[in-house]
Amino acid sequence: MDLANGELYEEFSLLLKHALQEDLGDLGDITSDAVFSSGDMSRAVIISRQDGVLSGLDCAIETFRSCDPDKALSFAPAAVDGDLLEDGQKVLEISGPAGSLLRAERSALNFLGFFSGIAGNAKRHCDALEGSSTRILDTRKTLPGYRRLSKAAVADGGGFNHRMGLYDMVMIKDNHADAAGGLAAAVQKVHEKWGEQFKVEVECRNLEQVALALTLDVDVIMLDNMSREDCREAVRLREEKGRTAQAFEASGDFTPEKIREYADVGLDFISVGGLTHSVKNHNFSMRIVH
Repeated sequence: MDLANGELYEEFSLLLKHALQEDLGDLGDITSDAVFSSGDMSRAVIISRQDGVLSGLDCAIETFRSCDPDKALSFAPAAVDGDLLEDGQKVLEISGPAGSLLRAERSALNFLGFFSGIAGNAKRHCDALEGSSTRILDTRKTLPGYRRLSKAAVADGGGFNHRMGLYDMVMIKDNHADAAGGLAAAVQKVHEKWGEQFKVEVECRNLEQVALALTLDVDVIMLDNMSREDCREAVRLREEKGRTAQAFEASGDFTPEKIREYADVGLDFISVGGLTHSVKNHNFSMRIVH
């Protein structure tokens, strides 16, 4: 995750503004302001308290900078996003005004823990496909306001990004097809509207729909909540019809354990909403060492 990316920085800036407002309110850190003067200097380290994957280090550093009005803090990163972490590993050392360090601590660790939690979760799902050509995709099931950053964290963990939103790829889901009079009719209307401007994905709930989708001008066919056996049969049908340019994406409450069962089916992608909607925070702590 690189905040030099303008879109990521813009998204994070909005989140950071809200995070600091809710934590500091109108009076600021009344504890640190009472205990420290502007000349009190300290050194702190941020430590990982578990194994995992680092993500969001730039977010943590930017949080500290935003709480340092005199711009006196200095930073010595000991790891980069995407690095594997071990319990007890130092990821960042910070030196400067003690009040600035403590004012930013919780918000910085919140961002770092959340994004590293996503990255570690993505890696666990990717590891379940070791030796397979199938790739793990994220989804749009993200917290409002966190879309781009969450997807960047997935990439830090080795996963791949699905469409960013409703605007950059067509996905005809069951409700679209049902309301449009069928899958074929929906695909036709999309091509009439957009031509070849966007990739087109269609959702299929059974093998009958898969057989139809294989005759349509679509790029990706989603196998929604289909069994391992039906997914394997879908791959066979694709080969039989010579439609190997169409990619298969399986979806449906996948866990690392379930993914292992599908690793040898021949799927191109498995999308996992749980990468971003069910995040277990990665445990970090900050300690004053001087």
